[in-house]
Parts: sequence; structure tokens; C-alpha cells
Amino acid sequence: MENRKWISVAFVLVTGIMLFIAVYGFGPISPVKDAMKLGLDIEGGVVVVYEAQTDATGDELAGIMNRTKEVLSRRVDQLGLTEPNISIQGTDRIRIELPGVSNVQEAAETIGKTAQLKFIRVQEDSYAVTGMGIDDFEGELILSGDMVKDASTTSDEYGNPAVFLEFDAEGTKKLQEATETVVNYDAREGQIAILLDDAVISAPYTATIIPNGEAIITGSFNFDYAVTLASLIRGGALPIDLEEVQTNLIGPTLGIDALKQSVYAGGIGFLLVVVFMIGFYRLPGVVASFSLVLYALILLFLLTGLKATLTLPGMAGIVLSIGMAVDANVIIYERIKEELLVGKTVRAAINSGFKQGLRTIVDSNITTFIAALVLYYFGEGPIQGFAITLMLGILTSMFTAVVFTRMLLKNLALFKAFNHKKYFGIRGVQ
Repeated sequence: MENRKWISVAFVLVTGIMLFIAVYGFGPISPVKDAMKLGLDIEGGVVVVYEAQTDATGDELAGIMNRTKEVLSRRVDQLGLTEPNISIQGTDRIRIELPGVSNVQEAAETIGKTAQLKFIRVQEDSYAVTGMGIDDFEGELILSGDMVKDASTTSDEYGNPAVFLEFDAEGTKKLQEATETVVNYDAREGQIAILLDDAVISAPYTATIIPNGEAIITGSFNFDYAVTLASLIRGGALPIDLEEVQTNLIGPTLGIDALKQSVYAGGIGFLLVVVFMIGFYRLPGVVASFSLVLYALILLFLLTGLKATLTLPGMAGIVLSIGMAVDANVIIYERIKEELLVGKTVRAAINSGFKQGLRTIVDSNITTFIAALVLYYFGEGPIQGFAITLMLGILTSMFTAVVFTRMLLKNLALFKAFNHKKYFGIRGVQ
């Protein structure tokens, strides 16, 4: 029993340590305010809307748009720009939100490139140079970018930036056949032109057969271009052409002000809740306050650990789930007071109160969780952010209200000093 008493002290200390880490960080762990990723509505950034240039309709168009969305997601990830929010608007438009990006034009041009890579064997009586279009020389298409297994930056024999390509089995075979053909030209060498979006970016001569499926793209480009090109190739080619129809740069001032006001309002609300809970429920109110602090810390660590992006609707979800956590405590404490009023001991009242209140808490939380799931499934962007924080908040509040609060109250009741009904809001009774 003595060990159980000190479990309460240990939990309070752990909560204090977590609060210190959340505010100040510890070693490699950054403070929550530095580790948390902020959404477009808070941090600002770029919004780009593209329209698909296609005659497809119905299910065919829907399939094309979904594939385009997947490629754009991979492309943004490969470029390391930010945590994107990509959604399909209507039937033929795609909206991309990039928090933290400030260069509108660069972001739009990089993301919207079709990145259709082609390898063309130049005819013996023709030639290709960098900058030419696909119609400026005679050649035969030998393979395309979808046969490239991997792409990375490297350097050529002169130390100039280049892109290293590794082909799949089919691409390896076709490249070998093409190089076998060009080395049999009268000059014993020939060109393999490499085109990006039908423009020649490199047209190297080769006098040897390439049998291992590895090639290097060289040309008159710098290292930054090589990095971008490799990233675009890894991300994949867009299945259709996209036309940029809208580009906006959103400043962070409004969002940051709204975040500060939300945090300020949340802090005031939390203090008012603490005052009410302690004034009305006494000792259980103190326990509930610690429980809410632990709840908030666990939720913040979960969001940072999952690398979630915090938006203003997400903040609303957090505040709402805090209210639900308080509601769970109120239900339990009212049950405990009822049991105390009929003459039960403190320990018996705690056990009975949690047992009777648990069903009501579980039912209310399950219905809200189902609603959050529906919002997440049918919603997009900020609505999904609200749903995720609400669902995480519900799960966390269930743990803190049912597990942590129950154990802390039962352990405190073991102390003789706290084993009095007056500490549970029952006046005039010892």
C-alpha cells in the first residue's frame, strides 16, 4: 500500500518533467513550439491551382486526376519543399498548398513541369544539340522516363554536375540495343539524345555499348538544375499537361495573430476551468487539473511525433477535445458525490463513481469519434486537420480521465489526510 501511495507522487513528477521538456526541450528534443509544423493558414505560403488539359471525362478523368495528384505529392516530397496539402477541386482542377514557401514563381514552375523524359536514338545523318526541340532532328524513341528506376546527382569526368540514371530491366535492354546500333554507324559512334518535356537537355555521343542499365545525363547546367532534374525524374512524370490558373502568396501575419489569440484564449479558458473544478470539486478538481495538463502534453507530443501540421481548425479540435476531457471528469465526480451523499466511504465512492460514469463517457466519446471519422473521410485539408486532432484528443482524454485520474484519486485516498468527504465537495460532512 505504501508503494501505491507514492505512485501518485511519481506521476506528478513525470508530468512536471514532460512540461519542462515541452517548454524548454531537452538534449536532441526540441521545444514543442519549435518542433510543431504550422499550416498554411498560420505560417503563410503559396497556393497554386492547376487545370488539367485533357478531353477525358467521367471515370477516365477521375482516374487521371487521382494519378496526377499522387505524382504531385511525390514530386513535392522529392523536392523537399514542405508538407503539402493537395486536393482535387471539381473535376479537372488540383489545388496545392505549400506552407512556408515564399517564392511563388519558382514553386509553381517546379511543381507544374510535366517532366516527360525521353531517350531518342539520333539518326546517323542527323544531329542534336542542347536546346533543340523534338522536331528539330531525326530520331527514334527508344525508352521513356517510366523505365528509370532511380535518379541521383553526380559529376562527370570533368567534375561538372550530372545526373546518374539507373534503368529497370526493360530500359536496360532497350538502351543496350540502341547503343549497339549507334556504334555500328560509319563513324563508329552516335548520339543518344535526352529530352525533358520535348526539349533536348543533353545529346551525348557514345562509342561503346551500355549493357548494365546505367547512364549519366550531362549538359550545360549547374548543380541546382541537376538536383531539380533528378528529383523530377524520381517523382515521376505527370500523366497530363497542367495549366496554371491561379497562384497566390499568403502572408503569415493574420495566421500568426490568430494562433496567438487562440493560444491566449485557450490559456484563459484552461485557467477558468481549473478554478471552477477546484472550487466545486476540491481534491478531485486538483486531480482533474493535473489530468488536463498531462492530456495537453501527451496530445502535443503525439502531434509532433507524428509530424502533423497544425492549422487553426486543428487548434479548434484540440480545444474541443479539452472540453470533452473536462466533461468526462465532471460526469465521474458527480457520480462520486452522489455515492458519498448516500453514506459510502471515500474509497467505495471512487470505485462506484468511476464504474457508473464510465459507460456514459465511453458512449459520448465513441459517437464523437465516429463523427470525426466521417469528417476525415469526406473532408479535405483543414477539415481533415480538425478531425485528426479531435480523434487524437478523444483517445488521449479517455486515457487521462479514466486511467490516470482514477489511479491518482484512488492512491490519494490511501493517505489519511485526504480521506475526508469535505475534500470531495461534500460540505458539513467529515
